[in-house]
Amino acid sequence: MDSCTITGPRPSRFKFKYNESAKECVALKSRIKNQLIQLYRQGIRNFYVGGALGVDMWCSELLLSLQKEGYADIHLITAIPFKGYDHDWKPEYKERMIKILERSDIVVVCQKPGASSYLERNRYMVDHADCLLAVYDIENPISRSGTAMTIRYAQKIGLPTIFIQPST
Repeated sequence: MDSCTITGPRPSRFKFKYNESAKECVALKSRIKNQLIQLYRQGIRNFYVGGALGVDMWCSELLLSLQKEGYADIHLITAIPFKGYDHDWKPEYKERMIKILERSDIVVVCQKPGASSYLERNRYMVDHADCLLAVYDIENPISRSGTAMTIRYAQKIGLPTIFIQPST
């Protein structure tokens, strides 16, 4: 096992929304970081992330910070659904994503924009991974979310999945 895909919701799905300084968000990021370190210790070096706001961005930033903390052989692959998918983002989020993209390999999954591009991006990442790390509220699942669809696809093909419950 050497690769992991990461999935999770956008900030609007969390109680703290976009407030990354909220204690719940800080605690969640800490749990995610600890899990990323555990995956690294198990031999995972390649991490696929979808380039979305929320969990994708946080995990990308955490992985890049881990590279500086002695985990230099972490390889971040950012899979984006199509060019320009982030056109309506606020400038501060675009700037953060530019910094992430500068330090990761980029895969553009679809040439044309569309809702199905996100599903194709998620399937691409799952198809290239040995496990899935999912930040997902198992107690209050949202079955129509991209995260839920990614989890179902991973389970359908038998991909081992690690869950991080956002609220605990």
